[in-house]
Amino acid sequence: MIDELKTWTAEHRDPVDAYLRRCFAENRVLMLQSDLCQVLDALAADPASPPLDGTPLQQAVRHFQEGVFQTPWAYFALREGAGRWRYLRMHQEQLVPERVSVSEFLAFKEQLVRPVGDGDSTLEIDFEPFGRHVPRLQETRSIGQGVLHLNRALASRMFTRPDVGQTRLVNFLRMHKIDGQQLMLAPHIGDVSQLQDALREALRQLEALDPEMPWTALAAMLGRLGFEPGWGATAARTRETMEMLVDILEAPSPAVLEAFLARIPMISRLLILSPHGYFGQDNVLGRPDTGGQVVYILDQVRALEHEMRDRMAIQGVQVDPHIIVATRLIPDADGTTCNQPLEKIQGTDHAWIVRVPFHHPNGEIVREWISRFEIWPYLETFATHVERETLARLGGRPDLIIGNYSDGNLVASLLSARLGVTQCNIAHALEQTKYLHSALYWEANDPVYHFACQYTADLIGMNHADFIITSTYQEIAGTAHSIGQYESYRAFTLPGLYRVLDGIDLFDPKFNIVSPGADAGTYFPYSDTTRRMHSLIPEIERLLYAPDPGVPHRGQLDDPDKPLIFTMARLDRIKNLSGLTEWFGACERLAESANLVVIGGHIDASASGDEEERAEIERLHALMDQYRLDGRMRWLGARLDKNLAGEFYRHVADRRGVFVQPALFEAFGLTLIEAMASGLPVFATRYGGPLEIIEHGKSGFHIDPNDGAAAAEAIADFLQQCASEPARWQRISDAALARVAARYTWKLYAERMMTLSRIYGFWKFVSNLEREEAGRYLQLFHHLQFRPLARAVGGH
Repeated sequence: MIDELKTWTAEHRDPVDAYLRRCFAENRVLMLQSDLCQVLDALAADPASPPLDGTPLQQAVRHFQEGVFQTPWAYFALREGAGRWRYLRMHQEQLVPERVSVSEFLAFKEQLVRPVGDGDSTLEIDFEPFGRHVPRLQETRSIGQGVLHLNRALASRMFTRPDVGQTRLVNFLRMHKIDGQQLMLAPHIGDVSQLQDALREALRQLEALDPEMPWTALAAMLGRLGFEPGWGATAARTRETMEMLVDILEAPSPAVLEAFLARIPMISRLLILSPHGYFGQDNVLGRPDTGGQVVYILDQVRALEHEMRDRMAIQGVQVDPHIIVATRLIPDADGTTCNQPLEKIQGTDHAWIVRVPFHHPNGEIVREWISRFEIWPYLETFATHVERETLARLGGRPDLIIGNYSDGNLVASLLSARLGVTQCNIAHALEQTKYLHSALYWEANDPVYHFACQYTADLIGMNHADFIITSTYQEIAGTAHSIGQYESYRAFTLPGLYRVLDGIDLFDPKFNIVSPGADAGTYFPYSDTTRRMHSLIPEIERLLYAPDPGVPHRGQLDDPDKPLIFTMARLDRIKNLSGLTEWFGACERLAESANLVVIGGHIDASASGDEEERAEIERLHALMDQYRLDGRMRWLGARLDKNLAGEFYRHVADRRGVFVQPALFEAFGLTLIEAMASGLPVFATRYGGPLEIIEHGKSGFHIDPNDGAAAAEAIADFLQQCASEPARWQRISDAALARVAARYTWKLYAERMMTLSRIYGFWKFVSNLEREEAGRYLQLFHHLQFRPLARAVGGH
């Protein structure tokens, strides 16, 4: 694209000159894609301008993600597609597009905050060389399907030399033990030839047996041949598994290899890390830093325990899976259970929350809650204590470590490196796309957010992980017009610290999309009257309609017969609950059609310990005053337990209301899944996961949080259509239920997660995917960059 623009510019200098002049006339040193396109559109609308449609200039500008302007130079970042970036510059007088390197682009950008010195001695971080042995994906549409590509590529490579590949597979099968019990192969099966002979004899004997004969009746016979438990609970299952292995040894195929690996009983002990926030089961949601991630992990644990147990049983291994969720112990727990070192997870048999305190440098326990932006100095010591607790409670190493968010992924990296355990990363949210230019202006943000520390931790976590789970495609790679969360870490600069030339490769096969679901026992259709929790209706009516001083609230619903517009989230800027309130107040047609119910935060700003939440509380009060919403809006400072939340969604559905998720950006949107699973039509931000969850106009609606007037009109249109045509509401409700059932359930999640864990664990064992060279690089990066930044947080 740059070459085409260069050739075209040689003959069409005027449009390029006019475009650059208009950009510089904006007097802005940084311009984003929308800004750059607006300048082009204004130029195209000028009658004196030549036609620009279809020209290389228009094509290039539509792909510009960023422009940096310092007279006389303009530098542009051009995104040809997800993960495919080029950089160019143009001189205001010469007008010749020139390619520049990512390093040159970032160095020019740094001059906006730091003057040019005598020489450029900035540290440059580049992870690209460490991926040379890893089979990269080629197609953009394949991003997020890494395990399929990895399995195909490495299966082919592994069996290019059958003697080597088959020997590694035999060694892998011999390594599995649970609680001291040998699984799969006995040690005396020493080579491939012995294994093949044993398989032939085992299959010959199994053919004559009842397919339903249990493993206990087979154990003695197969044990003499060298086969230990793990092949199957019955003769039929055992035979299927053995036939898969025969096929792999004879003529390996990636599909059969994946199916075979999915059967190996290799995951029975699991460690999940989530250090920040108030991690508990009751009375925590809505507190600072405490929201969807907690719900996600608890539902994930229940689904994984069930799946792990079922897979073990069907393979003939009678072992109870054990799961630990390691989080922070908070002595001053503010009425929660976060001061309890040990808490069993409800709905499980062997899953526990294990809480480990943070410590000051002098060893004293940190008693109070600490913001997720401030916890960095405590994490290394925390990791050491978690390691000790985990080994003691599990009786050995976990089989898999799952990190959550930036802090949990950093701790997961430390523990994975020390214990040699497969590591999975789940970001939930990466802050670069949420806070505009936060890396470039990190020094200005450092007193509050410590982005340099966090982004360093992110680079360590995502590059150390064996595989990464995302909920959506665009979490990785964005859309045609917006970059993904992970993509924002590909190249950026922290002026004065370091610049990242290649921070993460979107085409690395470690990325996999595995979408979570909603707890089907709690979030089910409003029409399922036999399962409805009718005993909760009085409590819901009290919350919504009663002038009860015991309910922290502001506002009442003067006309309670109107449909309800419902939203529920943490009360912070990104969630944009105040934005929805303003849309509602400013749109008289919407305010006449429905009542607004907001659940989030505290009503009294003095009750919050979070600066951002206090600002949102004050803004909500001001908006309610400005638009006189006290008779048309109910703002609840309550925290709903899961059962109450599920029935709340269904109550809104009974009233033919809607759920609105107005966030400026939402990585996924669990509340959206919960609402849809309850049969509630939804309106949700077009930025982030909801763009993939919802089929616009069919199972819900996308809205632009930056255009509140249009969003309000869209909601008002729908409610008025439903008032005149009730079947309209029903069609969207039914489609929402179908969408969730097909794509977003915890059963589907757990099945895929366990398969991925086995496949990546296998390839880590038999190939060079340990990324040893990258590990050494990351260790240096951790010691030389992260540690000094972490110590500086809070003056440690």
